[in-house]
Amino acid sequence: MSTPLLWRVLTTVDRGFVGLSGRLHVTGDIPAHLKGRPLLLASNHIGNLDPFVLIAACHKIGVAPRFMLAGGLLDAPVMGPALKASGHLRVDRASASVGEAYHRAVEALRAGGDPLAVYPEGGISKDPGLWPERGKTGAARLALSGGVPVVPVSQWGAHEAVYWGNTRVDGWDDFKPYLTSYLRGLRRRPTFQVHFGSPVDLSDLQDGRPGDARRAHERIMRAITAGLAPLRADEMDRPKFHDPTRPTTGRSPWRPEAA
Repeated sequence: MSTPLLWRVLTTVDRGFVGLSGRLHVTGDIPAHLKGRPLLLASNHIGNLDPFVLIAACHKIGVAPRFMLAGGLLDAPVMGPALKASGHLRVDRASASVGEAYHRAVEALRAGGDPLAVYPEGGISKDPGLWPERGKTGAARLALSGGVPVVPVSQWGAHEAVYWGNTRVDGWDDFKPYLTSYLRGLRRRPTFQVHFGSPVDLSDLQDGRPGDARRAHERIMRAITAGLAPLRADEMDRPKFHDPTRPTTGRSPWRPEAA
């Protein structure tokens, strides 16, 4: 499956946007023999800008991932049709179509081409230390069902570019934290670190065998955390950057002292 032209154009624009927003530093890579083959990229989620940073990092190493996106994004004016034309996959988390979405994702993975990027946590971490939260087994089930490799991706720094903000935006007061924090970030130009780790070994696990999806999920999350620790070596307890809008009600079972 070839990368849609529109998505190639948008990823190029994205790289310029990320370059304006901060300094991108990428380490690791996807093994050459896995590029162009079915592949799952599993990343931690630290802020609103990190999907853009992830796309830019992937562009730098020569891949253009697709995402599983909430239906609301795909239904939005202008942006929705562009995302659909770019080949992203729809998932409506609150409906019975979740199973159907996973079937489509498995079929897309088996078809090969561009990797599929997922956030196993399902949302931006609310852990006080911004370590990955427990997450769900969806990514692990996708990997086992599709029989595809998983490359763990660890990110740090994108949380400094723009605030967590609000759960919904109904007016200027809701939008203001995003804009003002982004403008402040432009002056600081934070460093966006992205590390591509070694593929997670799931060879001894099977789709449908009791407990294997959980075991696969744990391995994926521990691999993401292992790659994250060196990126934030001087911020192991809590981020130096304070975002007053981000809830800190979550708990990470993966942080080094807890894992």
